[in-house]
Formats: sequence, C-alpha cells, structure tokens
Amino acid sequence: MSKYFLNYLDELESEAIFILREVWAQFENPVILFSGGKDSILVTHLAKKAFYPAKIPFSLLHVDTGHNFPETIKFRDDLVNELGVNLIVGFVQESINNGRVAEEKGKNATRNSLQITTLLDTIEEHKIDCAIGGGRRDEEKARAKERFFSHRNDFGEWDPKNQRPELWNLLNGKHFEGEHFRAFPISNWTEMDVWNYIKRENIKIPSLYVAHEREVVWRNNSWIPVSEFLRLEQGEKTYKKKIRFRTLGDITITGGIESDADTLEKIVEEVSAMRKTERGDRSDDKRSETAMEDRKKQGYF
Repeated sequence: MSKYFLNYLDELESEAIFILREVWAQFENPVILFSGGKDSILVTHLAKKAFYPAKIPFSLLHVDTGHNFPETIKFRDDLVNELGVNLIVGFVQESINNGRVAEEKGKNATRNSLQITTLLDTIEEHKIDCAIGGGRRDEEKARAKERFFSHRNDFGEWDPKNQRPELWNLLNGKHFEGEHFRAFPISNWTEMDVWNYIKRENIKIPSLYVAHEREVVWRNNSWIPVSEFLRLEQGEKTYKKKIRFRTLGDITITGGIESDADTLEKIVEEVSAMRKTERGDRSDDKRSETAMEDRKKQGYF
C-alpha cells in the first residue's frame, strides 16, 4: 500500500480547519477578530474553506480605533460585501466619549491599549463566547505561550500559567457564564508560511503589504507613516520612501521598512532573508520588555 504525504502547507491548513470546526462545534456565538491584516485575512479564508459550500458561520469583529489606515477599512468593507458575512464593529471613540477609557497624551500617544476595554465591552454586549484570532507563536514571546483554545476569566483576563492542557488534540472549551475563550487556529504558522500560503492560494491582501511610495518620518527606529493623527516634533523631517508594512495596526504605531518587494514572489523572497521579527517595527511593543504580555493579561488580542 502506498503512503500519502501532505505538503507542509496542507498540514497547516488541515490543522487550522480542524480548530475552526472545533470552535463551531463547542461554542454558541463565536466570531473572528478581524483587523484587515494578513493573519485575520488568512483565518477568514481558512474559515471559508472549512465550511464550504456554506457561508462562513462566524461574524467578523473589528475593534475600530479611529486611527486606521484608510486602505485597511476599504479592504474590510469590500471583503464583508464579497463574503456576505455579518460585521460587528466596536468603536474606541465611543469608549472615550462614554468615559470608559482616557485618551493618551504626548508624542508617542496611541490608542492601542484602549482597544482592550472596547473589545471586552463588545464581547459582553454581543454575548460572544469565543473570539478567533490570527495570533501566531513566532510573532512575539507572549503569543508563544498561547494554546489553541485560550481561556479568559469573567473579567476578560488571561493567565498564561492557568491554561488547559491540549494533549492528543483534545480541546476543552467548557466555561462558566461570563467567561470566554480566544482561539488561535494558525498558532503554528510562521510569517514565511503565511506568505507562501497567500501566494499559493492567491489571497487578496491590502496594498499596504507591497512596496509603494509613501510620506514617512523616522521615529522609534522605524518609518512611521505621516497622517492626520501624527504630530511632528521639532527637528523631525518627512521623507518620500518606497516602503511596505510587514504587520498592520494603527497608522500611528505601524512602522514600515524600505523595500522594493512589489509582488508576492518578491515578498516571499524578502521575508526568507529577514532576521528581525515582523513586530519589530511596532512602537506599541517597544514600550517595555513585557508590553505585549501585559496587554494580553488585561484582555488584549
């Protein structure tokens, strides 16, 4: 009898689809956390495959900080219309207006951590019991501690020392009223895997990921895009650079890299030679050694 071997991308795809189907089987009201970045786009594509020919059974949940790339919002809306799925949006500005959070001040002010309250409020309002994210273990050391099914207590907090074992692919989604889970179907993927899969499947991505000319300023050792939300400090200069973004967040904190990679083939080649993590140009992660873990313990993605 001949043996059948899966290509490594097929193995990763199969694992992710298994987890997505487990989420649908075990939870009452799961959603996909959708930022418009490549990882959430990938998870949405995998969900489309997992339940084909039926429609994706999950709503998409986007926490809108108000400081988005315009290209990201357009891509989100176009994809929602194409797939015919429900979109839930939680607005950070509403959290600010209602006194739930306070706007940061100063040169490096960001709305990144303010998303936590908006996300948890939206989860509670819509009675969401599982939020599916595109987090990957190779991104950042705090995300390396995540399980496929990541438990959150009734305050939305994450305790990395109190997670459930996942032996033999047995996933335990049992929870008490008020608690919820985060699920990470692409935990075992690397940045290189993501780009190889996007290339193989010909998945649409925002133009921000490919090299393009943009006005930027050098700040926190990254090229930060100039926008209406960026206040230039004395002595700072703007430049026209051909850049692309390896990861997408708020326009105020997402640093680009100088690049000529304007096709998927060139992006794959460029990523293969990278020695710096893709979140290395995110200024929100540079605030401290444990910035990501501190946010995640409070309820961040």
